[in-house]
This record gives sequence, C-alpha cells and structure tokens, in this order.
Amino acid sequence: MRWLTVLVLTLITACSQTPTPSLYQQLGGDAGISAITDGLLYEIEHDNRIVHHFADTDIERFRRLLAEQLCEISGGPCTYTGGSMAESHTGFNITLADYDALVGHLIKVMQQQHISISAQNQLLALLAPMYKDISYR
Repeated sequence: MRWLTVLVLTLITACSQTPTPSLYQQLGGDAGISAITDGLLYEIEHDNRIVHHFADTDIERFRRLLAEQLCEISGGPCTYTGGSMAESHTGFNITLADYDALVGHLIKVMQQQHISISAQNQLLALLAPMYKDISYR
C-alpha cells in the first residue's frame, strides 16, 4: 500500500509540473514577433519625436532584422544577421528620450498583443543593456 501512495504522489507531482514556455513562445512565436515588429514600426512612423532617425532607413530590411533580433534574443529559432548595435546606430545621436520613446512604444504594442507583464519584463531586460551601444554614436 505504501508503494501505491508513493506512486500516486509521484504521478501527481509529475503531471503538475508543466514546463515554462520560452520567452519566444510567450511572445507568440513567429506570428507574435511579426505582430510586435509591425506594431512598433507603426508607432515609430507616427511619432514625430523619433521618426526622423528612420528617414534614410530601408524599412523592409529594418523590419526583417528587428524580427530576427527579437526572435533570437527571446530564444527562438532565428539568427540575427545584422550588424552590432554600436555599428548600426553610429551617427544617429540617439538620446535617452529617444530610447525611452521607443521602449514606450514597444510596451504599448506588447500590451495590445496581450503579452504577459512577465514576458514584457523579460524582453525589456534583454533589450535594456543595448542602450549603451546605441546612444550618442
């Protein structure tokens, strides 16, 4: 009888331990990252504070690289093929206000996509260190 109790408790414990989805999965996989990317591009296009930074940007290429980067850093099956953040942002003179505006748009888009606060915070924590590589270059 004791072994049966142990077996039942083991099965209950095993069944209740579902693996935590990766950040990539929490963001909605490829479809979710595409929606985040497109939403962010829309927000940038309609923000006079930062849109000038993208005046000479190949938007299709930028969209592809942004989606790759979000996919890769969130643990998805992608490889980012763009340049380093420092190289890509040289000459843009991005301020903390510019960066904050972009982050604000990213948060807004993730909320619109019903991404959990936990997943939002995980992604933002991965992106935050990049500020030092893109500011005032």
